[in-house]
Amino acid sequence: MAVQKFNVDFEKLSAETLEQWSKIPPAIATDCMNRTNSMSGDMQPISLGMKICGQARTVTTMVGDNGASHAAIGMLEPGEIMVIDARGHKETAVWGGIMTRAAMKQGIGGLIVDGAVRDADEIREFGFPTFALATCPAGPSKGFGGIIDGVISCARCPVKPGDVVIGDDDGITVIPLERQAQILKACIEKIAQEEATNADIKKGVLPGTRFGLEIEEIS
Repeated sequence: MAVQKFNVDFEKLSAETLEQWSKIPPAIATDCMNRTNSMSGDMQPISLGMKICGQARTVTTMVGDNGASHAAIGMLEPGEIMVIDARGHKETAVWGGIMTRAAMKQGIGGLIVDGAVRDADEIREFGFPTFALATCPAGPSKGFGGIIDGVISCARCPVKPGDVVIGDDDGITVIPLERQAQILKACIEKIAQEEATNADIKKGVLPGTRFGLEIEEIS
């Protein structure tokens, strides 16, 4: 079965805008989207301290197949993030050390896969930002087809080409491209609010007081 590719044309964000996004924690971003657009808690970095930030390029694979992902590596531009819908399958790795080397040669900014990876020690050694559901030594098949640059669901979160994806030890949040400027502004304001709350805590003012929580005493 052939690999299909959608011809998409999305706004390429400036380096300055992406630099601003790199400073926004995914927890802040999802707060500013009414606690939405975060991937499930199973999606974690393969090494603590890894961070990811960039615009998404999407791949849909058949279970246990990585042919479409191999094809996509050569299509991504430097700094873009490959986001793979591997159907949540944890028993077959669809990414490993060879693909990581190819992705780094291409300048790809990182990987998010709704499935399993292998050669984890190599990937950690390379420092290639990689988020996945699991690691598994069993390798993939190739040639069952797939889709590049379609709208996908990754760890129960919608992603389309061009969306901003950010991640740290908490996991991954996806910011729709058409709303990124508005959400970025809200995130900067949210960070300032939290800094004010933290300053109050140092003064002995607890968050419950700041939030105006009402307590009903019962005899």
